[in-house]
Amino acid sequence: MTDVPDLDLRQARRAFERAAGRYEAAAVLQREVADRLLARLDYIRLQPRRVLDLGAGTGFCTWPLQARYPRAQVLAMDFAHAMLRRARRPRRWFRRTPAFVCADARALPLAGASVELIVSSLMLQWCRPLAPCLAEMRRVLAPGGLLLFTTFGPDTLKELRAAWAQVDDARHVHAFDDMHDVGDALLAAGFVDPVVDMEMLTVTYADVLDLMRDLQAIGAHNVATGRRAGLTGRGALRAMMRAYEGFRGEDGRLPATWEVVYGHAWVGEVPPPTPWPAGGIPLRQKV
Repeated sequence: MTDVPDLDLRQARRAFERAAGRYEAAAVLQREVADRLLARLDYIRLQPRRVLDLGAGTGFCTWPLQARYPRAQVLAMDFAHAMLRRARRPRRWFRRTPAFVCADARALPLAGASVELIVSSLMLQWCRPLAPCLAEMRRVLAPGGLLLFTTFGPDTLKELRAAWAQVDDARHVHAFDDMHDVGDALLAAGFVDPVVDMEMLTVTYADVLDLMRDLQAIGAHNVATGRRAGLTGRGALRAMMRAYEGFRGEDGRLPATWEVVYGHAWVGEVPPPTPWPAGGIPLRQKV
């Protein structure tokens, strides 16, 4: 697991800003994973007063969380303004509206011990190294609070990675943390009783270009710090597409594997670090 910045987050933010208008149409897997994550709350006895949807995107978890906890204050937080603008579209049947805050997960604008539940669906893969983000989550969670999350594991897009490996040695696909490393990072951040598991989900495509269009539409660009500068040549792209054909199944479709890591961990009764920044929780920030 990396200890140095692994992703260019400025480029990642730009990619999500551009993708916001098309995101929901292409993010079929992301919506499914969010639904599966939220279903795990059925087995957890918790009545939080304040809930943080961290990496809220266009609100796949935000509004269901508000429906599940109608008396709670739900905070939807993301680093892309355009995503939050999509998320905050009014839902008339909700009596209480979540608050929408644009912020970086590495420096949450919340007081310490101010949240009882953090839900984060498919955000942690953009936090490499994990330690700063997990430390902030641990700081803002109150004693007895819960972190519930999903992220992607190392076999994600393994076919695309293997196809590119037959073309050159450049880094075309992000690296993802192993679930055991995620569990170790939770313990190192001061969480207790972490539970981590995974499942493989496969999305199939008629051709590689359809996959690449979907990745672009959801903002999943290659923003690794070690990526090759400039555009990939047409010859290299055609070679990758030929290599990917080796994965075509009996159904005539090309698979794209996603290793989905699920996890949760608790905050013990030991008080968290001194609250910072001072001033408490912003109720609303226009986006």
